[in-house]
Amino acid sequence: MVKLGLPPSHIASPKPRVCAVSFLNTVPLAYGMAHGPQRTAVDLSFAVPSVCAADVEAGRADVGLVPVIEMDRQGLTPVPGLGIASRGAVRSILLVARVPFRRVRTLAADSNSRTSVMLARILLSRCLGVEPEVAPMPPDLDAMLAHADAALLIGDAALAVDPGRVGLPCLDLGQQWMDFTGLPFVFAMWAGPQAGITPELGRILKGSYECGRAHLDRIIEEEARGREMPRAMVDHYLKHNIVFELGERERAGLELYLRYAREMNEPVLAEDPVHGDVES
Repeated sequence: MVKLGLPPSHIASPKPRVCAVSFLNTVPLAYGMAHGPQRTAVDLSFAVPSVCAADVEAGRADVGLVPVIEMDRQGLTPVPGLGIASRGAVRSILLVARVPFRRVRTLAADSNSRTSVMLARILLSRCLGVEPEVAPMPPDLDAMLAHADAALLIGDAALAVDPGRVGLPCLDLGQQWMDFTGLPFVFAMWAGPQAGITPELGRILKGSYECGRAHLDRIIEEEARGREMPRAMVDHYLKHNIVFELGERERAGLELYLRYAREMNEPVLAEDPVHGDVES
């Protein structure tokens, strides 16, 4: 291992514990910490969004790629300028129904991201006038639709479904949000307790993304092969569907979403009878 020649004060201090998300859309953000110059600067782990948020809340991680509704609930401080967003179709947040959307009364939701569940509820309520009962289920489309009028898929599970071939009404919630508000949607940001969001950590996270951006074509090849996804889809997804650099319009979209979410003033998910309340 090549030593970086860091000063003793740095060596003596613990590395920041960073929890990244295991979905395809976060690979460029974490690439430098996993494979590049930042890999010796942090203790990096991967989890689904709900677990990532729980690890930050429990103090098992100093910073995580946290769903924005959890960031707001926990009062976390975001690292500005980086995250997961869309400016239209996102492709990896799909709402599929076996009845017309205005007749949806029950929604089976992949509970890995409370942000996406709340987004579905907001759009169904404000655009279609329906407020379905929401229950968490594993991300299996056939099983979900066997128990509910509609299913919410996120991340890699959504990417595995071809909206053009599913044969059922299907909404891309990134596009729906843009059509409804005219603003981008922010799904997650690097965030943690304020004391841990240091300038040095910000530089590490920015450097990690810059490394990922510089190696984006390599990431596309490796992830398409490793996740057994079509290369063309992975290429379009990471280059066109997902936005990693957040600006003022993303901030405006985030603030509007959080306002709508607070106005809902209800739990995001019904109680899971098997696992208890879903916390993230």
